[in-house]
Amino acid sequence: MTDPAPSNPPGHHDAQMSFEGRMSYGDYLSLDPVLSAQHPRSAAHDEMLFIIQHQTSELWMKLALHELSAAREAIAAGALRPAFKMLTRVARIMEQLNGSWDVLRTMTPSEYQQFRPFLGESSGFQSHQYRMIEFVAGNRNPELIRPHEHRPELAASLRAEMGRPSLYAVVLGRLAAEGFDVAAPQDVSAPTAPDPAARAAWGAIYADPERWWGLYELGEKLVDFEDYFRRWRFNHVTTVERIIGFKRGTGGTAGVSYLRRMLDTVLFPDLWDLRSGL
Repeated sequence: MTDPAPSNPPGHHDAQMSFEGRMSYGDYLSLDPVLSAQHPRSAAHDEMLFIIQHQTSELWMKLALHELSAAREAIAAGALRPAFKMLTRVARIMEQLNGSWDVLRTMTPSEYQQFRPFLGESSGFQSHQYRMIEFVAGNRNPELIRPHEHRPELAASLRAEMGRPSLYAVVLGRLAAEGFDVAAPQDVSAPTAPDPAARAAWGAIYADPERWWGLYELGEKLVDFEDYFRRWRFNHVTTVERIIGFKRGTGGTAGVSYLRRMLDTVLFPDLWDLRSGL
């Protein structure tokens, strides 16, 4: 006759078992408000999936903004190596966001239609953090602040961002500090546009990476970020088309046709353009 299996796994004896008056896992992570923040408005089974997928995406975007802001400060200060780590993390965050579409695509069009009417006019187009990521990167359009005017603090944060040099503008400043004939944008609120001087500077850097290794690696980190960002947009388009076809979006956009136009937006055109001339 064998002895009964132990009720606790080996090594548990030193684990803290009583948390009265102590910091627990749930306390540190504030799990009660996080796990109670899902409020389906219908009886549809798949609405919970839809809510959690978008909530977790917003959490990843919050971390991406944390890293992008810190990377911008580090680049401005000439601390490129710490910035590389932050930008690498942003690319990995984008990879996580891409994976979330795979989970959402397990929902069929019929299942989505069971709760879509309960969304009202809410839409991912209204994501403040998504818009902030674009603004930080340099894709700026004051017209896109309007969907946030009902929340004055959110609209104000986007306007404040438009008053700061974008991530790419700070990168151009770093190129200028290294001796390249590149000027910072005169209007920091304007979207990034192709710049022949910047294109020439990147061309020189990529033609001699051994000499300009830090700037060369910086360019590649930006391309990594945009590469994954483009994939995120593309997966968004295909997921929407798979689930609702070419219906209009709940927020009033043209849906898939609108999202496809957004695929043509390039965050760092100089870095992509130089490749044709190498």
